[in-house]
Amino acid sequence: MENEQLRSRVTQTFRDVFGDSNLVISDSMTAEDVEDWDSLTHINLIVALEREFHVKFTTGEVSRLKNVGELVFLIERKTS
Repeated sequence: MENEQLRSRVTQTFRDVFGDSNLVISDSMTAEDVEDWDSLTHINLIVALEREFHVKFTTGEVSRLKNVGELVFLIERKTS
């Protein structure tokens, strides 16, 4: 899957989970950058991304993520 297509699908998943059709993601974005990104929404986001990309994340993988860029890279690695 091409990076642009992957990012488009990740962006759409973020928009769906946060209910914000104008949400724009960036590699440096963290939970602190999104008003409604709390622990419950984080779980919902991870589950939604697992479903969207047909992957499974371990607790360790998720806990080591520092920003959206690392999340996108992890998805890219798991889907290639």
